[in-house]
Amino acid sequence: MATKVIMPKQGLLMTEGYITKWLVPEGGKTVKGEPLFEMETDKLTITIEAPETGTLLKIIRGEDETVPITETIAIIGEEGEDISALLNETEESEVVEEKETTVISKDETSEKLVVTRKETDRIFITPRAKMRASEMNIDYTEINGSGPDGLIIERDVLSFEKHKVKTTPVAEKMIKENNLKAEDIKGSGIRGRITKQDVEGIISGVGRTSDRKGEIVPFRGMRKVISDRMMESIHGTAQANHRMRVDVSELIRLRNQLKESGLKVSYNDILVKIVSKALIEFPYMNSSLTEEGILLKDYVNMGLAVSVPNGLIVPNIKDADLMSLAEIAAHSSDLIQKALDGNLSQEEYSNGTFTISNLGMYDIDEFTAILNPPESGILAVGKIEKTPVAEGDNIVLKPMMTLSLTYDHRIIDGALAAQFLQRIKQLIMCPYLLL
Repeated sequence: MATKVIMPKQGLLMTEGYITKWLVPEGGKTVKGEPLFEMETDKLTITIEAPETGTLLKIIRGEDETVPITETIAIIGEEGEDISALLNETEESEVVEEKETTVISKDETSEKLVVTRKETDRIFITPRAKMRASEMNIDYTEINGSGPDGLIIERDVLSFEKHKVKTTPVAEKMIKENNLKAEDIKGSGIRGRITKQDVEGIISGVGRTSDRKGEIVPFRGMRKVISDRMMESIHGTAQANHRMRVDVSELIRLRNQLKESGLKVSYNDILVKIVSKALIEFPYMNSSLTEEGILLKDYVNMGLAVSVPNGLIVPNIKDADLMSLAEIAAHSSDLIQKALDGNLSQEEYSNGTFTISNLGMYDIDEFTAILNPPESGILAVGKIEKTPVAEGDNIVLKPMMTLSLTYDHRIIDGALAAQFLQRIKQLIMCPYLLL
């Protein structure tokens, strides 16, 4: 019996997935538990296994398509099996949306597309067809549906896009005679149609544009989620910022001594240890605002902002406040490598309580980081640089680093944030207080 393959839900907040690659072609053999296709979620690119052994009879949603969770994307069954009923069931299961609108008739140049529609002021369209129309920037009210009672389905949208008229007959003739490309001409007619005047303007040099067009990069997956999260952060919290310069001479000395003893740690590893200790001492910096009130967390899950090829991800070290420096270094290295390889589990990037973002390796002096909701604080770390500073009546060069603390002012007052930053500075200048 044939089996539907659905877009799986990977994580509580996931609403859709993006199919990047089918690993088994249509008509190919599938093995239960073996890779079937690759998909991109808001965080990762992962491989999904086949739910059954058999033949991939039909790929309903192809590569480079964004699909809502639980929607059927393929059918697996026995070779030669009749799946027409399943295909019809898949199409009919989509909920019909209604939209008040006025039907605009097509002109004579697109008569071959016209399908008789009943007199009505309603447009019926499936969600999938509506999504595809949006992706193609098509006004679906102009499409005549081939489904029951004029229902617009996905193939109607694809057909409309393929055959839609973009130019008037005269303009089309002029384009051919002058070896022009219609896609290079911006139409000024109804619904963007290219007119005779538009073509004449190009021929005469008026409105001529450069051949340099740039590139449209799809705004989806991790990039879109980052956008949504950043807008949520900016508009949903009262973000304030404190900055402080710190002498890191002792931090450098400690790292060198640890290296000589055989323990390799990064400056960031030591900062994780320092900030974790400070967070336990300042619980409001390690809190979240909930409907019930302010949640003060008695554990530290330290987030590490990691730049990956298609965006940014923040895995976190669970119970960092209970770890030794060696354990922090090991966990940090493992999480960062997994992030770069795209192999993080959902648990490894969920439930963070505070984040450290370090751009010192990119020669950044200082910067302001944006909160990672529902966290209430994030520490931005700049590069270490020898800087002239006053020492008594003398000017000396010292390795200095700028710390930038962004916090949610709804929960944390400025004085408390300043005290927290002072404590971090104290621990950096005297890291032996960690012992």
